[in-house]
Amino acid sequence: MAVACSTRVRINQGRTPVRADTVAGRLPTTAWQRQSTGRGAKGPRYNWAWIHIGTDEHRHLLIRRNRTTGELAFYLCWAPAVVTLAELVRVAGVRWSVEDCFQAAKGQVGLDHYQVRNWTSWHRHITLAMLTLAFLTAVAAPKPSTGPHHPARNSGPISLTVPEIRHLFTAVFGPPAMTAARLLHWSIWCRRHQATARHSHYQRRSADEPAG
Repeated sequence: MAVACSTRVRINQGRTPVRADTVAGRLPTTAWQRQSTGRGAKGPRYNWAWIHIGTDEHRHLLIRRNRTTGELAFYLCWAPAVVTLAELVRVAGVRWSVEDCFQAAKGQVGLDHYQVRNWTSWHRHITLAMLTLAFLTAVAAPKPSTGPHHPARNSGPISLTVPEIRHLFTAVFGPPAMTAARLLHWSIWCRRHQATARHSHYQRRSADEPAG
């Protein structure tokens, strides 16, 4: 559970109450580890640290630090068994996936675009919206890679995304505003420029980020 920096936790076997940001400030450099919450375009942007709180080994304070800005975030964790830092980081990252899913559903398939007054109508709208998003996501899912993944070194266009696929379907099945050839040319042009922007982004981050 994400908490504020002013949240007080108990350390030293539950004997000492202290603010979460104070705990973070007392941690040695060796306590921070670079961990990834999953494969993404921006890579592992954060360092993570944890400390046992309370009187047992089931409760933890998980701390995230931005490697560029130093901004901190805090999570109170409870696990029924002994877990690793990597596992806590993975679970914390699941929250971002859920938020991204809702954002994509609202922006791409109109999850929140309804004006209904009863449960049946609402349920039909939500079901159709989520089915549409699932279809677009399946179409956009990357194919299994047979070699090493180096997106920053790839000069070709980026893979089709959910917004791009939705745009293509809308153009194909909607009023014919342009020919199919022109539509595909526009799509490839956009994705080539997006690939160039991503390559520049990687180069800038590699130059700006501190070592370690």
